[in-house]
Amino acid sequence: MGAGPIFQLEGVSCRFGAVAALTDCSLAIAPGERVALIGPSGAGKSTLLSLLNGSQTPTTGRVVILGQDVNRLSPRKRRRIQRLVGTVYQQHHLVGNLAVVHNVNAGHLGRWPLLRALWSLVWPQQVQTAAQALAQVGIADKLYARTDRLSGGQQQRAALARVLVQDPAAILADEPISSVDPERSRALMDLLRQLSETTGKTLVISLHEVEFAVKYCDRVVGLRQGQILFDVPTTEVSETMLTDLYRL
Repeated sequence: MGAGPIFQLEGVSCRFGAVAALTDCSLAIAPGERVALIGPSGAGKSTLLSLLNGSQTPTTGRVVILGQDVNRLSPRKRRRIQRLVGTVYQQHHLVGNLAVVHNVNAGHLGRWPLLRALWSLVWPQQVQTAAQALAQVGIADKLYARTDRLSGGQQQRAALARVLVQDPAAILADEPISSVDPERSRALMDLLRQLSETTGKTLVISLHEVEFAVKYCDRVVGLRQGQILFDVPTTEVSETMLTDLYRL
């Protein structure tokens, strides 16, 4: 993978019709970094994450993921790069009436041939890998539980276990704690930091809560109206910066 950045944005703008979601953003994220994206709603955080996982292409500028210019990749090569970036969404995207093991095994889908994926729904494959991932996120006993019988926090952990099974180089998390209580927020952020530390994976996480960004990440990128207002180590985030970022 080399020593270059995992993600690089060069003069990136992203428009949806007349709306500019991002304007002239440049950013480089190195392997193993923990980066928080903060800013008001509609600042462009989710758009930025979707550029980093290759699901969105920029209107102008370059997005380079693991040394590959995403715009120049064939669909097949793009999918291969996307498999190396795991994303945890607010909605979890789990299938409720399936056992947890099947949802966690969905992390393999990019690698498994179709027949194996279908067979795994009847007879779960690589159970040990799924069990290990669930143990890492603290719900080892839920392997065969029906997913819709889990609590919200457990579902979030199952979604994270699926990303671990995918074994990406980087984990992106889009507002993972916006709809959970403070205690569960802390538990999930502890877990994400611990996973990043033990596996060396890069973590990019969008957050509404500034105190979590400062406590759990080593770098903070402030977005406002689609532009990067600041990009500094956590220790350099000041009240003035935050006031500017969230001013009405």
